[in-house]
Amino acid sequence: MMSPRAVNGLQSWSSVARWTLFGPLACVVVALIYNAVTFADLGPAALHRAMLSAMVLPLLLAVPLFFFLSMRIRSLAIMNRRLGLVARTDSLTACLNRGAFTAKVETHLSSSVGPQTGALLIIDADNFKAINDLHGHDAGDEALTILARSIRSVLRAGDLIGRMGGEEFGVFLPGVDQDNAEEMAERVRRAVQLAQFSPRGQAYALTVSIGGAVFDGMTNFTELFHIADQRLYGAKHSGRNQAAIVHTLDQPPVDFRRSA
Repeated sequence: MMSPRAVNGLQSWSSVARWTLFGPLACVVVALIYNAVTFADLGPAALHRAMLSAMVLPLLLAVPLFFFLSMRIRSLAIMNRRLGLVARTDSLTACLNRGAFTAKVETHLSSSVGPQTGALLIIDADNFKAINDLHGHDAGDEALTILARSIRSVLRAGDLIGRMGGEEFGVFLPGVDQDNAEEMAERVRRAVQLAQFSPRGQAYALTVSIGGAVFDGMTNFTELFHIADQRLYGAKHSGRNQAAIVHTLDQPPVDFRRSA
């Protein structure tokens, strides 16, 4: 499989130009060397004609051929990239799907470059089943797109958002401390609460509950998700429409049943 860098390179028009230019030139060089060796003993006139043909014929034949091949390669690279995006993206919300989100977070956590600090937020829509029951699944889909758009609107460049399944989203915030994570969770909560959602012309207030795990040092996605998931259901248990953020080194015990 091509690397993302290789695929991106093949998509550019500059790559088409390079193939169209340097491919024929390479053919000319090979033809010149071959003809110089093969026709060297036939005299200056024959050698001159051979060298001329070694320049003209490869250019006439190779330029359109290399242009055609480079365009085909470019088209395949673009399609390969689009298929990759489809495979990694949730079609409804345009967020990363669970597998792609998890993989990207794991890649960041396993990287040795830069300080290992950050937070994982798990965001869940409150009373989402009621939206589907009262207004239908189309309204539920609209609510999910509004939730994703609202969350994305407050994120920084470099933050990750993924749909974990159903009405649950994950947000990864690299480089934040607990105060930053709590501030971001509150911004997400407020952005969702202020979003306009009017199924069948009736205003309906969207809210989310948020659980978060802040880390400082080596960790893994499974640990962060487990802690954030516990905090999420703690927020649900405490009345919804709120955030509960905890540091992985200061996690209080949890003793309650999950509530929707």
